[in-house]
Amino acid sequence: MDNTGQKILIVDDEDRIRRLLKMYLEREEYEVDEAEDGESGLQKAVSEDYDVILLDVMMPGKDGLEVCKELRVHKATPVIMLTAKGEEVNRIHGFEAGSDDYIVKPFSPREVVLRVKALLRRSGNTSFDKEANKTKDIIEFPHLLIDNDAHRVLADSKQVNLTPKEYELLLFLAKAPDKVFDREELLKEVWKYEFFGDLRTVDTHVKRLREKLSKVSKEAATMIVTVWGVGYKFQVADE
Repeated sequence: MDNTGQKILIVDDEDRIRRLLKMYLEREEYEVDEAEDGESGLQKAVSEDYDVILLDVMMPGKDGLEVCKELRVHKATPVIMLTAKGEEVNRIHGFEAGSDDYIVKPFSPREVVLRVKALLRRSGNTSFDKEANKTKDIIEFPHLLIDNDAHRVLADSKQVNLTPKEYELLLFLAKAPDKVFDREELLKEVWKYEFFGDLRTVDTHVKRLREKLSKVSKEAATMIVTVWGVGYKFQVADE
């Protein structure tokens, strides 16, 4: 895979870690940018377009969780959290802040590169200049269209910008209309090996997904239905 032109932002207050990650990522032909604190990292993340952001949690001043939460107000850029804290509660906070993956220090730089590649594959190709690549991997309902080739969601013909995990959750539910999934099942199927933990993570992502859909189409947002005491299902809206 040619990684040329794909931009990675590393936000970490440790110069050694930034240099190490940059070296490994540049070997894979990624374009790498750096920030040494949360405030400058957030400014870069909002003002420029990156394909993935590697974000340290423990930083002086604005920490990684704050950066991720504020970033999610503006952008759906994929985020991998880096932290020395491996306890489950910190993973939960990372995912609730809107991160897509979580790596505990000390880590192998090769593992980070593999996680970046995996996240880029999941986030897909969102370019609009590749109309020639049209295929049939499209799920369409009244008020909602999921183009799985372009990794794009349209609600009432308007684009909805989702994080990779929000997209995966919507796609998973939409592939089985009217089937009820409990939270444990959604954690297993959507988060897979990456995360085993608190069921609030599912609720947080559903809430964020509904909010994003609702800003564009109230009808599309109501398609994600809470089944009280059980979990969630995707219910097709009426015309």
